[in-house]
Amino acid sequence: MLNAYRSHRHIGSVRQLELLVVVYEQGSITKAAQLLHLTQPTVSMQLTKLAQTLGLELYYSSGKTLRFTQAGMLVVEEAREILRRFEYLNIRLDKLKGVQTGELSLAVVTTAQYFIPHLVGEFSEQFPELNITFKVGNRAQTIERSVADEDDFYVFSHPPEDPDLELIDFLPNRLLAIAPERHPLTQQTAISLAEFSRYPFLMREAGSGTEHAVSDFLAEHQITANVRMTIESNEAIKHAVISGLGVSILSEHTLSYGGLSGLSVLSVEHLPIQTQWYLVRRKSRPMSPIAERFLSYVKQQGSQLFTSDQQFVVS
Repeated sequence: MLNAYRSHRHIGSVRQLELLVVVYEQGSITKAAQLLHLTQPTVSMQLTKLAQTLGLELYYSSGKTLRFTQAGMLVVEEAREILRRFEYLNIRLDKLKGVQTGELSLAVVTTAQYFIPHLVGEFSEQFPELNITFKVGNRAQTIERSVADEDDFYVFSHPPEDPDLELIDFLPNRLLAIAPERHPLTQQTAISLAEFSRYPFLMREAGSGTEHAVSDFLAEHQITANVRMTIESNEAIKHAVISGLGVSILSEHTLSYGGLSGLSVLSVEHLPIQTQWYLVRRKSRPMSPIAERFLSYVKQQGSQLFTSDQQFVVS
């Protein structure tokens, strides 16, 4: 331990390491200073001292862009782990003290943004002093946050493969075929998958949970979709369908909470696609009392808050 203490004196302060991580994540000293409510000269001075202590340059300016050196990236990586250990310690101490307030951090994929606020809203009524951080991103961004261990929980329909992730399935996620209200297929009560696939199809972007589910489904039935456009947003797909650009397959929750005006749900062979929503957490991350309560709440009552099975009348 004495050697660890002596090493710490030659690496810099925890505050300096924290500043370096925030500057790296923000990509700018100015943005980092604003986020931390500090002046830019203060941040620059502390990072200059850190570089002097280490005897290595950590980053340099290339135009308006900060570029981190190999040493800088190494320090950022290790600093994140050091700061994470402080976070874990704080969680464990709060648990020993029986603290029932604090923060709950969630990161969800874009499709989940339609229903997760309803789940969180019901839970937060029980804890009015709870501060909830809610991040919405595409699947790649949410995976990145999970790898960096930035949140208590994540919501995926297609979770990444990671042995350190615990998956709690809490809600069915049906994917339904949709078309514009006046589309020829809306006049049919039984549509073959082959016929549906001949129409111009609007696909979610590669890597999204919806794209994974639809691609696997089509491959299973040996069908090739007539993909006309690839679109990165559920809302954009809905408006594109309404505009007559094609048909698509989207989550029932996108349609339920986002609205069905101008759209029809089609009765297509082998549909809906049956998938699942998962609440995901890192096993290695200690759970705060609030996180434990939220997990218990989702397991016991999460699926009861949604009655989407009765939301749709299929054409």
